[in-house]
Amino acid sequence: MTRNKYEILDKDQVLSIIKNGDTVAFSGFSPAGGAKAVPGIVAEHAAAEHGQGRDFRIRVLTGASAGDCIDNDLAKANAIQWRAPYQGGKALRDQINRQEVEYVDMHLSHLAQTVSAGFFGKIDVAVVEATEITPDGRVYLTTSIGASPTWLACADKVIIEINHHHSHRLRELADIFIIPPPPRRSPINVHNPLTRIGWPYAQVDPKKVVGIVENNQPDQVAAFGAEDAVSRKIADHVIRFLLEEKQAGRIPAQFFPFQAGVGNTANAVLAGLGHHPDIPPFYMYSEVFQDAMVDLMAEGKLLGASATALTVVPEKLARITENMDFFGSRIVLRPQEISNHPGIIRRLGVISMNTALEMDIYGNVNSSHVFGTHVVNGVGGSGEFTRNSHLSIFMTPSVAKGGKISSVVPMTPHVDNNEHSVQIVVTEQGLADLRGLGPMERAKKIINTCAHPAYRPYLTDYVKQSPSGHICHDLSRCYELHRNLMKTGAMLPDLTDI
Repeated sequence: MTRNKYEILDKDQVLSIIKNGDTVAFSGFSPAGGAKAVPGIVAEHAAAEHGQGRDFRIRVLTGASAGDCIDNDLAKANAIQWRAPYQGGKALRDQINRQEVEYVDMHLSHLAQTVSAGFFGKIDVAVVEATEITPDGRVYLTTSIGASPTWLACADKVIIEINHHHSHRLRELADIFIIPPPPRRSPINVHNPLTRIGWPYAQVDPKKVVGIVENNQPDQVAAFGAEDAVSRKIADHVIRFLLEEKQAGRIPAQFFPFQAGVGNTANAVLAGLGHHPDIPPFYMYSEVFQDAMVDLMAEGKLLGASATALTVVPEKLARITENMDFFGSRIVLRPQEISNHPGIIRRLGVISMNTALEMDIYGNVNSSHVFGTHVVNGVGGSGEFTRNSHLSIFMTPSVAKGGKISSVVPMTPHVDNNEHSVQIVVTEQGLADLRGLGPMERAKKIINTCAHPAYRPYLTDYVKQSPSGHICHDLSRCYELHRNLMKTGAMLPDLTDI
């Protein structure tokens, strides 16, 4: 067992390993499988150091966002000086938007190769959660794979967090394969969502493991909010469209696999797909396995799912681990370089469904920055799925803040997924199929189908009054709605009928 080979570290020993200015790579993709004990030790130490007038800040890598212990607790202790590739905590978000933390927002499938190539410099310490590490360096991960195999391979020093809360049977879900660096790459032999090509463990050089830290903490996954009327209408539009595509022969009878972003709307769409009698049982090839999928799989509607993380609340996770004889053959957890790999997404014909903050009248989507300046979370994996899916769908309510904000605007001040990749946009008002449409037809379709009726006259007038071109824009007015919102708190201050 681990105790015979690796030293168990106390707080002082951890702090002798992680030093001010170090680049520290933590396990975790979303809160799932994230390191928990060591971040708390570092946060407490950073706060004490700052109290004595001494600096203590580290550069932080994770697979994607992380639990509160990283993106909030470390941030509140002012312990983060640099962060990549994604984040999801309010405290850290505020620091990034105040330019107190340097933030690198990037596509998640690029992370492993970026780090392996040394583009971010060296990784001083990796902290990886596991249920077990063997004397020969096999590391059995917990509820996410993410970029942990890369951290173990690239870090100078490694701390393993042995989490006794998690079931050892989680290893039955893992399929860990490391893509060799270019140009020595062969095709990745994943030909359906449940194809397994790797091992149930990651590998580390035992000489790099400086010790283990024990903890017994669950993942910090919060439940999504309840479905509402708006999300159900969006789900209805998406389902109707998919059935029409199936009837037209553009989707096979057994459907292509789905990908769904995280959030209330995506969960509502998944639930709608699962409960609709005309949607056949389906597979998923996605980033995260989330709450709605557990019930759908148990009911036989979700036949199998590939992901990189089990982002489920503790009750759902317990259901999976207590019924591993059922779920173990139906769920595959992979490194994010494979779960988000463009070639596999295109090969499988994935149907992607992601959420947007706003879209413009030509189909460009902003999913990360309010006013184009203040980051919310980041681009995440949406770009990889949008650019390479058989069908790329973006969903959002047509208005927010009681109608003071329109999600359809003349020009988005930040673009994460552009008009060349976005095929379908949906609000509760309707679904706009943009395939084969030039810019002006796209604008008409989005305005008349997806925009809230209260905003349609403004948007129609904007197009009519804009200078002519392949894409019609008036650069003196294109951000007028955003400027109004910043100045008055409403995009159309005189609007009352909504």
